[in-house]
Amino acid sequence: MMELLASIGCYFRSPLRTIWLWISLALVLQFSKTALSDSNYLIGLGSYDITGPAADVNMMGYAYSEQIASGIHFRLRARTFIVAELQGKRVVFVNLDACMASQLVTIKVLERLKARYGDLYTEQNVAISGIHTHAGPGGYLQYVTYLVTSFGFVRQSFDVLVDGIEKSIIQAHENLRPGSIFVNKGELLDAGVNRSPSAYLNNPASERSKYKFDVDKEMTLLKFVDNQWGPVGSFNWFATHGTSMSRTNSLISGDNKGAAARFMEDWFEQNRIKSSDTNKSVTDGIPRRVSNIIPHIHDNHHELLELAASFQSSPGRPATRTSSVARRVRGALRQADKPGFVSAFCQTNCGDVSPNVLGAFCTDTGLPCDFDHSTCGGKNELCYGRGPGYPDEFESTRIIGERQFKKAVDLFNTASEQLKGKVDYRHAYLDFSQLEVTLSKEGGGSEVLKTCPAAMGFGFAAGTTDGPGAFDFKQGDDKGNPFWRLVRNLLKTPEKEQVDCQHPKPILLDTGEMKKPYDWAPSILPIQIFQIGQLVILSVPGEFTTMSGRRLRDAVKTVLTSSGIGEFGSNIHVVIAGLTNTYSQYVATLEEYQVQRYEVSAK
Repeated sequence: MMELLASIGCYFRSPLRTIWLWISLALVLQFSKTALSDSNYLIGLGSYDITGPAADVNMMGYAYSEQIASGIHFRLRARTFIVAELQGKRVVFVNLDACMASQLVTIKVLERLKARYGDLYTEQNVAISGIHTHAGPGGYLQYVTYLVTSFGFVRQSFDVLVDGIEKSIIQAHENLRPGSIFVNKGELLDAGVNRSPSAYLNNPASERSKYKFDVDKEMTLLKFVDNQWGPVGSFNWFATHGTSMSRTNSLISGDNKGAAARFMEDWFEQNRIKSSDTNKSVTDGIPRRVSNIIPHIHDNHHELLELAASFQSSPGRPATRTSSVARRVRGALRQADKPGFVSAFCQTNCGDVSPNVLGAFCTDTGLPCDFDHSTCGGKNELCYGRGPGYPDEFESTRIIGERQFKKAVDLFNTASEQLKGKVDYRHAYLDFSQLEVTLSKEGGGSEVLKTCPAAMGFGFAAGTTDGPGAFDFKQGDDKGNPFWRLVRNLLKTPEKEQVDCQHPKPILLDTGEMKKPYDWAPSILPIQIFQIGQLVILSVPGEFTTMSGRRLRDAVKTVLTSSGIGEFGSNIHVVIAGLTNTYSQYVATLEEYQVQRYEVSAK
């Protein structure tokens, strides 16, 4: 099994520990077998506004202090599903139109849920995930690193997230009804490209040969079907960054995934209305408007009355259920009770995946950027990725969102595999800054290695092709320079042990050991695993690159399908829910770490 780097910026000299922890959680999940009938589940979905302050607040994502909100492109929402056994466990998954989850937000939401529901919803069975839009209000995380460009904590951003998440969960809870869940998968080829291909190519050729693409192209979708109302929602996972909107944008937006969610919700409602208009059964659709029931008053109204009076009245017949006015009224009331359709486009291992699918080009020459460093004449500021609507980023947002939406509709309409089996979950906290790991040596024997606190490298300050950095930084820098080391030392000079542990990353900010005025980066992180029948959701607190995500999914799938119990067959579905419950930046492979592109420097 290949090594992985740990999350939160810790360089795992022996990163197998991350995989083994997930494997241990998977084993516990596997051996806690319980019986569940084929009567499926209770399902409930909810959605609530979380737009927040739309002016004079720094946006979260690009770490660009001049990106200040000045209006709204479209509003943001928290979307939730709850799945419960008829008599047993339940799980809650919340998808946010936000850059990422926040541990502080998660803690406060759980406090409110406990006050309302007791121990029904806890950190064990509640997952809160972000779509990674870079166009939402910032200032809602608790670590200094993520509050620098927002100049501190922003109470308005924080409060609207906590309120909206809580209300979306309450709505989903109150909508719980018997229903079924279907899963489907399919390839979407034109919504993401690898923005660090030189790092990906450093992975073993034998491993790369197993895959057709250098990014994951598969979308996994869940279709929720209420036993009475029919389809009530869908959630899907697909890897592409929320960076169709650039750092020059100042309008609040859910970017491409938020747009896709709106497209699909509108599509379903419009189709429901059309089907209701053509349905002859009043009880199955929206009742006719009064203006359609009462005819217009004609100019010859008096003559029509005389004509009508000349006809003999019929003896009549007993009222039937479909012709009864009372039936129509009751049908209208039932339609009013029908939950709105909720569609969420969730994030997964998007670490090195960009929606700017036309590639990265120099703004001064129009030529492609340098392959290894993403620079133009040695400068990173001139290298920008181009979306499909270039130069209109709003059009790029629409196109990438529409491509995800169309694939989701296709999967939704053809979903036929039903999830059957138990609902279960596992959750653990782990200090990623001081793990001891035993690794086998190539020539035999083993060695014990230890992880270290987080640190950001020089390549971090160079940014990415989605949002370049400034000054003379560049991706792929494994040396650093004396001037910026002097600047760094004014904040914190890293100890030799930390420098050696992070090698070959040259440390620009020793965030894991910076404690003033309080912690700059997290070290203790939550990891979580959900099971809904043959679906397994891995909630991770960061952004996995393509290959690191593949390794994690494969490792967990191997454990679950080879434990000997036989609960999971070959059709097990394992998805990664990125940026969930808190945020700790990137997770990459050991081979990618050697190249020191942005994704491993910003760790």
